[in-house]
Amino acid sequence: MTEGIEVRRSIEALWRIESARIVGALTRYTGDFALAEDVAQEALAEALVNWPREGVPRDPVAWLLTTGRRRAIDVFRTRSAERDRLPGLAPADVTSDEAGEVDDDVLALMFTACHPVLSREAQVALTLRVVGGLTSDEIARAFLTPTATVQARITRAKKTLAAARVPFEVPQADELGTRLGSVLSVVYVIFTEGSSASSGDALIRFDLAREARRLCRVLARLMPAEHEVHSLLALMELTAARFPARTDADGEPVLLEDQDRRLWDASAIRRGRAALASATRIGRGLGFYGLQAAIAECHAVAPSVAETDWERIVVLYEALGRLAPSPVVELNRAVAVSMARGPAEALAIVDTLADVDGLARSHQLAGVRGELLIRLGRTAEARTELERAVELCANDRERTILRRKLTTL
Repeated sequence: MTEGIEVRRSIEALWRIESARIVGALTRYTGDFALAEDVAQEALAEALVNWPREGVPRDPVAWLLTTGRRRAIDVFRTRSAERDRLPGLAPADVTSDEAGEVDDDVLALMFTACHPVLSREAQVALTLRVVGGLTSDEIARAFLTPTATVQARITRAKKTLAAARVPFEVPQADELGTRLGSVLSVVYVIFTEGSSASSGDALIRFDLAREARRLCRVLARLMPAEHEVHSLLALMELTAARFPARTDADGEPVLLEDQDRRLWDASAIRRGRAALASATRIGRGLGFYGLQAAIAECHAVAPSVAETDWERIVVLYEALGRLAPSPVVELNRAVAVSMARGPAEALAIVDTLADVDGLARSHQLAGVRGELLIRLGRTAEARTELERAVELCANDRERTILRRKLTTL
């Protein structure tokens, strides 16, 4: 029984890392995005049944690809209108090396999922599913949206792509600009889920964060004149630089003020600052990702929490709020205000967000409000807020921090 559980965990970990390449390779093979995603899921389901019983194959990615291709051939054989395509299909047995045969399979997959025939919400949800390997529940939490809504978007998106016969390819140069915004948004959300997991027993999903950075580096090489590509890369590098200090040896979260900054990745900080400098040089002022990268840079270069330029961070959040108004931005601005000017002024900002739909159901609002109330000495109210935050929080590690704060009260 224990061995079976371990195998299942191994399969889930493999899928997190390799699902995008598998779906991308199957899409290139079949020419049918929706079919590729379906047969990939069937291959995964078969692995979950067979591998605990028969053992993990020597080349698990090749096994999944082979199984997916065989399922695709079975589907084509049942479609009378598709029979002419069978002679053009390659043999079903493959090696895992074939998944990397076309280096930009995942990038092509993203642009396909972000095709203009889809709504923005559908683009993001579908790409998170097939590229990020996220479940519908995780996507829903990321967007503060009901799970049923996300599932409906994914289903409609796949049907729309099939009906529109969207090709599996990276767009030509003259089309890239118009499609880039959606792709950057998806990469950003994948990284956000990786850097602060919305659920589960891990604070950081390194595989998702790593994949998002890899995709952004590909984009930076493909579109070197796009300042927001460099800005997003800067944001991710500067944020990922702090990963080594964000958890202890047991995987428990370490708050910013308690982190050993000597563990921060100096190379990632240098890469992030260089990318931000490129964005500044290329662009006409910082945009949505650039402003966030500048905030991350303030943290990365500060010797300590006390010596951080909190006033600059407040100004950057104000600019970000004017450019892209969001209750989450306001909540983060409130945290910065609390550090720069005290908890009372910050609490006034937080209280204006109490009735915002979506955010009111987030543990983050209750957690921040509870922390501010602690600093103001309003212990009973703080306890109520922190208890609510624990109840709403879906991540096991974050709940540990919240419970620890409750214990100190």
